[in-house]
Amino acid sequence: MNIQSKIAPLTQYYPLYQQLIERMGILHTIVSLIARGYLANVFLSAGLTKIQDWDTTLFLFQEEYQVPFLPAEIAAFLGTAGELIFPVLLIIGFTSRFSALALSVVNIVAVISLPEIAAAALYLHVIWGVLLAYIVLHGAGVISIDAWLKQAVQKYSQEETDKQ
Repeated sequence: MNIQSKIAPLTQYYPLYQQLIERMGILHTIVSLIARGYLANVFLSAGLTKIQDWDTTLFLFQEEYQVPFLPAEIAAFLGTAGELIFPVLLIIGFTSRFSALALSVVNIVAVISLPEIAAAALYLHVIWGVLLAYIVLHGAGVISIDAWLKQAVQKYSQEETDKQ
């Protein structure tokens, strides 16, 4: 029995496999959009809470949180800025992978800065970390400025190639 006769029965399933893969692209777009919205809400809410009462935020960074390598005031400013800027970029899908990576750093620093973090809070940080890692690895999907820019650059590159 040769190799072609062994593979022949599998070839009838290949179109079905291709359809499944194409549909999974839609799933990625949906999952990414939901994850981006959820994460943007979580981090933006945290940042807005910090700026609503800056004195309390500074107190917490000075007395409660133990951010390594940075003075409390700088850590408070950088953490708050990250929680206000990167969620907006993430939700609109602009520099999504970088924004997710930056929020991952904020997330990790938050966990290591609070030595007595509650188990439930740690669990949430792990979930956020997994969702952020998904976006870092897979991108924002087609409903994003990143996807639009990619298409625009490809179109421009193709036009330039056609001119030559």
